[in-house]
Amino acid sequence: MAFEVSDEVLSTYVPVAVYWIFSGIYGLLGYLEGCRLHPKGAEEEENVASKLQVLRGVLLQQVVQIAVVTLMMKVVGDDGVAPQQPSFLVCACQFLIAMVVLDLWQYFGHRYMHVNKFLYKHIHSKHHALVVPYAWGSLYNHPLEGLLLDTIGGSLAFLLSGMTPRTSIYFFSFATIKSVDMHSGLFLRWNPLQVCFRNNVAYHDIHHQLKGNKFNYAQPFFVSWDFIFGTHMPFTVEERKGGGFEARPVKDD
Repeated sequence: MAFEVSDEVLSTYVPVAVYWIFSGIYGLLGYLEGCRLHPKGAEEEENVASKLQVLRGVLLQQVVQIAVVTLMMKVVGDDGVAPQQPSFLVCACQFLIAMVVLDLWQYFGHRYMHVNKFLYKHIHSKHHALVVPYAWGSLYNHPLEGLLLDTIGGSLAFLLSGMTPRTSIYFFSFATIKSVDMHSGLFLRWNPLQVCFRNNVAYHDIHHQLKGNKFNYAQPFFVSWDFIFGTHMPFTVEERKGGGFEARPVKDD
C-alpha cells in the first residue's frame, strides 16, 4: 500500500524545509566575499543577538507556524477529499491576489511596529537586533510579531485568495525563498529574485540601517506601498573597497 501525504500536510511542512535548504545555499554563497553587502565577520561584530539566540527564535516561530497552519487546514479541510485543482490561469490569479494581500498586511503591520514606540521597543526591536541580516535569520522575530505578521498574514493570504492547499505549497515556498533572499545580505546580479523584484536584498538592507530604519517597510514582494505612502528611500549599491558591495541611502533625513 502506497504511502500518501496530503496537500494540507505538505503545505505545512514543505515551506519549513525550503527555509532551511535555501538558507544553507545562501550560507555557502556567503563565503564568497565578492557578493556580500557586509564584510565577513560583521554579523558577529554588529549584531546584538547571537546565532544561538537566532536559531532558538526561528525554531520557536516555526513551531507556532506549524501549529496555526495545521489548525487552519483542519478547519478549511474537506474531510479527506482533495479539492479540484483549478486551471493554471486561475491559480496564477490566486497567487497574485495572495501576494498583494500578504504585502498589504505586512506593510501596515510592519510600519505600525516602528511607529508605535512600545511595540518597537518590546517586540519589533528583536528583529532589528540583526543589524547585519543573514539568510537563516530572516524569521528571527518576537513570537508575537511572527504570529501577527507572518503566520496570520499568510493565513489571510491563503483564505482571501481562495487558493487550494496544493497551490499554497508553491505560494508559501516562494514567499519563504523570497524572505530568505532579501535577508541574505548577498547581492547577486544573476539572481532572478533580485533582478525581477525591486524589493530585494539591497532594498531591505537599507531598512536595517539606522538611516533607513523608518523607510522601506514593504515586504516581501513589491515596493508599491512605500511609494504610495511616502516611506520609500532611494539608494545606490556601490562596490566596497576590499571586495563586495554596500547599499547606501541617498536621502538625508
